[in-house]
Amino acid sequence: MMQIAKRYGWIVIVVTAGFFVFHTQAESDTAMVERAGQDVSVVTVDEQIDEQADMKVDVKGEVVRPGVYSIESGMRVNDVILLAGGMTDKADPTSVNLAQLLQDEMVILVSSEQAAISVQGTGQIVINQATQEEIQTLSGIGPSKAEAIVMYREENGPFQSKEDLLEVSGIGEKTLEAIEEEIRVP
Repeated sequence: MMQIAKRYGWIVIVVTAGFFVFHTQAESDTAMVERAGQDVSVVTVDEQIDEQADMKVDVKGEVVRPGVYSIESGMRVNDVILLAGGMTDKADPTSVNLAQLLQDEMVILVSSEQAAISVQGTGQIVINQATQEEIQTLSGIGPSKAEAIVMYREENGPFQSKEDLLEVSGIGEKTLEAIEEEIRVP
């Protein structure tokens, strides 16, 4: 009897270890989300993936099929423009950053070449497409503020209004007033 226990005891150990690993894995597939003063809810990994897949962006302007598109995490502006049928013949491909990562509720505005020409004629800088060097040409904007504007734009997506610039570190009411006539925000 003792020989049987020694001989087959390792099987019991392997089965027990397998059960422990399976049980631990099942627990790691759920994440606890707790809000201060509220009940605790459980969100599974599958639900988290579904939430990411439920991100939406609004594609406007010179694309074949403008509209709101469902996107997945990690997609780029170029990907959603292709979903929208691509750019029209009138589109200005330099009006958007095709490599930019998409974010939920983002607006992608593909301008026409005509719009780009009219802005160039006014001397205004399109703040959502301007380089750091171009932004530095604005009144009262030096290298550090220009860099802060570009970094904010890359991290938070394009500016929706001129007032959004107030969210950038180092840009206050007076700075915005000084550059307001020099910039264009779609």
